[in-house]
Amino acid sequence: MNPRSETTNLESPVAPAHLAAASNAAVPGASTGTGEHPVPALSDVSPADWREASRRLLAKALGEWSFEEMLKPVEDGGEGRYRVDLGSGTSYQFRARPGAFGWMKVDPASITRSATGMLGNSIAEPAWDALQFLADAASTLNTDASTLATYFNELSSTLAVDAARITHGGHTAAQMRGLGHTELECHMTGHNWLVANKGRVGFSASDVRRYAPEARQPVRLRWVAVHRGLAEFRGTSELSEQAILERELDAATRARFTRVLTSLDLKPDAFVWMPVHPWQWEHAVQVLHAADVAQRRIVPLGESPDEYLPGQSIRTMANITTPGRYDVKLPLRILNTLVWRGIPPHCTLGAPVVTQWLKCLLDSDPFLTDTCRTVFLGEVASVTVRHPYLSKVAEVPYQHLETLGCIWREPVAARQDASERVRTFASLLHVDSQGTAFVAELVRASGLGAEAWLQQLFDTLLIPIMHVLYRYGITFNPHGQNTLLGFDGDDVPRRLYLKDFVDDVCVSFTDVPERGPEPDGHDHVLPRKHPSVIRQHVVDQIFVGHFRYLAPLCEEQLGVPEQAFWRQVRGTILAFHQKNPELRERFAEYDLLVPRIPRYALNRDRIVVTRYTDRALRHALYPNGTLPNPLAQD
Repeated sequence: MNPRSETTNLESPVAPAHLAAASNAAVPGASTGTGEHPVPALSDVSPADWREASRRLLAKALGEWSFEEMLKPVEDGGEGRYRVDLGSGTSYQFRARPGAFGWMKVDPASITRSATGMLGNSIAEPAWDALQFLADAASTLNTDASTLATYFNELSSTLAVDAARITHGGHTAAQMRGLGHTELECHMTGHNWLVANKGRVGFSASDVRRYAPEARQPVRLRWVAVHRGLAEFRGTSELSEQAILERELDAATRARFTRVLTSLDLKPDAFVWMPVHPWQWEHAVQVLHAADVAQRRIVPLGESPDEYLPGQSIRTMANITTPGRYDVKLPLRILNTLVWRGIPPHCTLGAPVVTQWLKCLLDSDPFLTDTCRTVFLGEVASVTVRHPYLSKVAEVPYQHLETLGCIWREPVAARQDASERVRTFASLLHVDSQGTAFVAELVRASGLGAEAWLQQLFDTLLIPIMHVLYRYGITFNPHGQNTLLGFDGDDVPRRLYLKDFVDDVCVSFTDVPERGPEPDGHDHVLPRKHPSVIRQHVVDQIFVGHFRYLAPLCEEQLGVPEQAFWRQVRGTILAFHQKNPELRERFAEYDLLVPRIPRYALNRDRIVVTRYTDRALRHALYPNGTLPNPLAQD
């Protein structure tokens, strides 16, 4: 596929011809340098690869939907065998290994499907078809046909990418050790917990091959000028609007963009300049903001010469031409992993002030800065664009109000040491095509014993997060993409990087003197939550969302029994308590060791609770029962 075929000419008909020609310059090939497209077309995926991808996804669905109690597995003959009986009259049998929080890890090769045959007899055969399973489970999942059909599309889209990955092969875990942070992101396989984790409703198959992270295709961002009657720039105290443009655009590009405006008899200073994702320009901005484009309140300027690669969130782009320049977070009007991937105006407005406050607070804490050397990647500047008509109408679904805006974030490359490799926390869970877990590869490369390496991981990850939680009543919602680890030359984790402040930072509504004056005392940007909910961010994102999967990998590939893994995590928490007795009351307030924790069922929320209702606001998840906490006792 020609990578340019999925992009469109940003320039208006009245823009100078030489600028339009420059904008349409060809985008170079994939950053891998192999000349091979990492995402084959579906027609190039073998039937065997499709079946294998589907078999793995079927096992994941059985495990996660049982964990969330959408399915009710029963023991079936002992020796780790279980059965799920569905309302359709079919049954699925499988072997699984029970793990922490009541989860079961299902063996994909063990699954069989039993259904009544034409002669009335029950026929059991090996099962691999995740889409057939969804149809079989329809009446059991307690959802409506419309939701099921849309979810089928998400599941099918996920399978298409997973099957293409198998066909392409991909890097081994050993090869992945040599990748930098940005390229490593392109090799990840999506959200661990969510079954349909690459649904990307709104993307075509060609869009996936052009803009999804696994495509590893460089993207040039389009720039637009938005009249100051629509747009507002904000930055931290040391960053002006002009400073951002000088950092992000070279002098020749700034001059070229200026000429676009002056050729239209427009004053450049009357506009705020900002990047736009090329897909968003074509599918959202020119549609919802057509009036503003036609009346030159939004003026297309052209492409910048720099190339970017998307991270796992798709909408956050890292500069690969000039890595020291900022990462850019841009809205995309696609539905993926539970929500529409726009950027709310309150986030763009609040990002710089929240960053300024957090960095002033946390950078003055010597334990974080000197002892832990924790890095906070701030969201330092933003542009907010409200829709001039729809923003004034009550209850308009949020997907229509979050189509234009941007946030600039400090890049990893600007903060890491010369010998340091930075990887997402989520990357530890990656398993290559040969079955080797990345965490196992890193441990073997380090020369340390598995327990010693894991202790270094737990200290690096948990101690700064617990310090901020207990001392300041703040949590970062540290899921696998927001939480990054800095490794030394021996692949041992040494320090923590945290990002995504305004979207995910929460503060407790209890009085915490150490926090000092907060940045939004009158017009709240930071969510205020009960300490038990603040705690739950840590429990869900680290323990349920990642350690639940990491522990069995460590048992299978590193010889560390799951029980020993959780005992080591508990010991890390208790050691922190012993070293900080002055925080004793807060240990109880934000108790990570309670016997049971609320269950937040992510897959169930999409299929049963939220479904695909077009909502005015992003909704809050509500607990569905409780889970046993493996950290509660030795």
